[in-house]
Amino acid sequence: MKTIAELIHRAKSLSREQGRVRIVVAAAHDEDVLEAVEAARRDGFAEATLIGDCSLIETIAKDIHIELSNYVVVDEPDIARAAALAVDYVRRGEAAFVMKGILDTSVLLKAVLNKETGLNAGRLVSHVGVAESLNYHKLFLMTDAAINIAPSLQEKIDIIKNAVDCAHALGIAVPKVALLAAVEKVNPDKMPCTMDGAVLTQMNRRGQIKDCIIDGPLALDNAISAESARIKKIDSPVAGDADILVAPDIEAGNILYKAVIDLGGAKGAGLVMGAGAPVVLTSRADSAETKHASIALAVLVAFSQKRN
Repeated sequence: MKTIAELIHRAKSLSREQGRVRIVVAAAHDEDVLEAVEAARRDGFAEATLIGDCSLIETIAKDIHIELSNYVVVDEPDIARAAALAVDYVRRGEAAFVMKGILDTSVLLKAVLNKETGLNAGRLVSHVGVAESLNYHKLFLMTDAAINIAPSLQEKIDIIKNAVDCAHALGIAVPKVALLAAVEKVNPDKMPCTMDGAVLTQMNRRGQIKDCIIDGPLALDNAISAESARIKKIDSPVAGDADILVAPDIEAGNILYKAVIDLGGAKGAGLVMGAGAPVVLTSRADSAETKHASIALAVLVAFSQKRN
């Protein structure tokens, strides 16, 4: 896929074949969230249960001309209880995935990761962003910009697997994974992430990390520019054509994601992967367009998980 529009079109097509996916929104009393959910409903790939402050939901819906009779609305003004209730809907099979409304990420993730009542699937969860940039020839994924602060080598394996699963849902059979660093040479003493990159690359070559092609460490320019890789004489199956950019830590990942979207003007979508179901996790500052695209991405992941 090259565009977010293609992603949304794919979600529409699958839903026509297999039926709409039901989502549940925690703390749904937010204008951009309701606009995104309404757009997904009109596009025919989702229907929603809205959990939150009912009076606020009704006021916002009236202001932006949304007919609430098209939705199941559950009154729960307390955001922590709304998050727990939304997760329970997914656990009971009454929704395919949960979407973040107007609440802190930590509150929603606490409910998602609760060992007794959450959606813990035994794998580290991580954020995966998908972007369409005018400066790149296809959609690409970025991880982890939101959850894991300083991931260990083992945690990076799960982060990679989560992003690969998301890429598969986008139809990328064997995604190319670039492990980002400031340089391409391994410097274990001063830049430990370069050592992680080399180890993970070797693990992939020996079949310990499957269904993708990994190379690293790679600087960002080499990961996305074949010309840059040629000039630097980097022989790599990933350089210049990466599908997934893996940041060494949350600072790098967060800055990369926001630079691409906010400075670079890219269109984006975002999910949390690794739980028992995808979680639509966008910033409260993200536009309704980004949240709509994120719902479409979650629909694709949900259909992919159902097939597997």
